[in-house]
Order: sequence, then structure tokens, then C-alpha cells
Amino acid sequence: MLSTSRTKVAAVLLALALTGTAAACSRSGPDSVSAATARGPITVWLSNNAQEVAWGEKMIASWNKAHPDQRVTSQQIPAGKTSEEALSASIIAGNSACLVFNTSPASVPQFQKQAGLVPLDDFPDGAQYIESRTGPRAEQYRFEDGSYYQLPWKSNPVMILYNKDIFRKAGLDPENPKLATYEDFLDSSRKIVTSGAADAAIWPAPTSEFFQSWFDFYPAFIAESGGKSLVENGKPQFDSPAGRRVFDFWRTIYREKLAPNETFPGDALGGGKTAMSTVGPWAVATYKDSIDWGVVPVPTSDGRPASQISTFSDEKSVAMFSACENRATAWDLMKFATSPEQDGAFLADTGQMPMRPDLLRTYADWFAENPDYKEFADQADRTVEVPAVAGSIDVWQTLRDGWTRSVVFGREPTGEELPRLSRDITSLLDEY
Repeated sequence: MLSTSRTKVAAVLLALALTGTAAACSRSGPDSVSAATARGPITVWLSNNAQEVAWGEKMIASWNKAHPDQRVTSQQIPAGKTSEEALSASIIAGNSACLVFNTSPASVPQFQKQAGLVPLDDFPDGAQYIESRTGPRAEQYRFEDGSYYQLPWKSNPVMILYNKDIFRKAGLDPENPKLATYEDFLDSSRKIVTSGAADAAIWPAPTSEFFQSWFDFYPAFIAESGGKSLVENGKPQFDSPAGRRVFDFWRTIYREKLAPNETFPGDALGGGKTAMSTVGPWAVATYKDSIDWGVVPVPTSDGRPASQISTFSDEKSVAMFSACENRATAWDLMKFATSPEQDGAFLADTGQMPMRPDLLRTYADWFAENPDYKEFADQADRTVEVPAVAGSIDVWQTLRDGWTRSVVFGREPTGEELPRLSRDITSLLDEY
């Protein structure tokens, strides 16, 4: 099941979603016109993350106190191989909750194809609210048909966290690490491994699940390309000089065995097996008592300043599901749960970044008391999402298969693999 950590959706979702499409289209549901203005009790589903559950229960209690005739009940997303599989099954069965906090943007196109989501533009202030709260990044969450099927909720912008003790053992400066350029990153990584300070310089999962690209290729591509998405205007963007530099950079890391091409059975960073990891702000609570750590932006070939670097958002949204009968209440709760007050409470309870601009200024007092989160909050203003396109999971799986061949195992040259992947993904996009 999804949580604030890097546990993600599994590829089984695609097959389940596709087989369930016919059932989803044929099942009966509430009349959308009457449901849009109906108020009354609703149910929401929360992730299994203990901090999010604690925040959610307090938020709902506050709502219920003020709205006794529109009572909200909550539970964790039902058990399944993944939360996305459980949500897809609930669409087919017609028994989804009204709202799901922790909806993966990569799954939204499949849920929409199953007729499982309510377009939030249907509410008179829907688009305006999403865009005013989220800022310019809201456009990334608009689906191909022009509608918003998700309210961007919270992000965990990906950065490079490093173990200062391992850097010291390798003879590197832990307070001013040379990690900004590809050349410096590789040189530092070589010193870490050759000195024996750690088994690996960095150890991302080298496995072929589609979502693993969100923690090696995609942050690096976003940074190197100046903030491009994987797909823009229906066209893949990665068969480009920036994409080739990213592929070649990571090929070098694997070829020189600075990152192993096998999976570590556990937490390689926490276990001292690697010096660095790609993480979000959830890592602050995870490692604050066990590692003397620092954090830097994802490297670029030319070592751009942090203010010019974008990264992957690792965002989760709130979505309204079409089984919801009292949609006016659900919409009001969405706005209540993402108000400045509740966003501040969420930040304090979880350390995750609400999807609103300029967090450092909006919640200045909290960041003054919790300075470990400042770099992540600054990075949160410069994030890029997975593209909101039909066939999203197929697209990512195709990319990951090519990455595994060309980068992790070095079987295919970059100059051949990237054009092939671009053609294959273009064909997929055309099919959908």
C-alpha cells in the first residue's frame, strides 16, 4: 500500500483497470446532477501512514463538530496488493469512498478511464480553487480532456540525502560536498567506493517496476532539461541532449559499480551500505536520530544553482470518486482539508509539503523551529509531475524496461535505446 515512503503502485493495476473498464461503465451510480448539490454523510479513505491518519482524524473531528448534519467517517484504504489495486476494484464494485487522500497521479488516467472519478471542474469554483491554492503547478494536473480529476495535495520533492560520516571516512568535505556537477558527483562517488567508506556511493532500486524511474531517471531528467515533463503536448521529451546526458551519467555509475545492479534487502542508507539516497522530506524523521546527514539538489551536468533546479514532486492528490452521493459535502471537505490552517497542521504533523506556493514564507514560524525541512520546502516550489496522459503506467513501464537494458545492465547503447523508446512511447500514446 502507498505511504509517504517510496512504496509505490504495482504494474498489476493496469491489467485490473483495463479488465474492469466494462464493468465500471455498466454499473449504476448516483445521478451526477443531483449528487453535485447533495449534502450529507460521507466516507473518506486515508493512507496507512500513521502521521497522516492522526492528522486526518483531527481534521475530520473538527469538521464534524461544525457540521453535525454532514458527518464524515474515515478508514484506511482497504487492503490489497497495492492501494491502487484496491481503489480500482472499488470503482468496479461501485463502493469507493467519496474522497481518497493519497491518490497517485500516475493512476488517475486509469481511474478516469474506468469512469471512476468526478471532474472537479463541475463545481462552480472547482478550477479556480485548485489553481489559486496550487499556483502555476496546477496545470500539470489537468487531464488531456481539460478537466481536473484530482486536487494536488502534498508533495515529497526528491533530493539527494548523504551520510556525512561516510563522506568524512572517504576524505570528502561533509559540509561542502562536491555533488553539483556530473563530474564532481562521479569523482566523489569513486572516492567513497575506492576508500571502502561504503559499499556503494548511491543505491537506487535497479529493478524493473515502472515507478522506480521516479527515483533515478526522472528527477535527473527534470533537473537536466530545465523542468521538462516526460511527455509534453502528447510527445515524449527524453530523446534529447538532456536525456542522453542523463542516460550516460547513470550508465557510468552502474558501469563503474558505484551503484550495484542488484537490490539491497532493506534500507541501504540506514544500514550504512551506501553514502547517498534519493529521498523526500519524509527522510528527515526517518534518519534524524540515526544519521548525521546533509541534503543537496539533484545534480546537473553544469552544476546549476539550487534556485534553477527542478525535481520530481512525488506528489499525492485528493480525488473524488463517482460513487459519492453527497458531492457538495465532499467538495466542501476537500477545501476545508486543504485550507491554510489545515495545510499548516498537516505540515506540522507529517513534515510533508502541502501543494501551495512559497511554503517558507507562508509557514515561516514552523520552518524557523524545524530548519531541517527548509531545503525541501524551497525545492517544493520547483517540482514536475508525471504527465497526466492516458496509458500512463504503460508509458512508464516501457521507459523502465529500456532503462534496465541500457543503463542498469549496459546492453544497449544510449544512442540506440533512446530513439527506440521514444518511438515505442509515441505509439502507445497514439493508441490511447
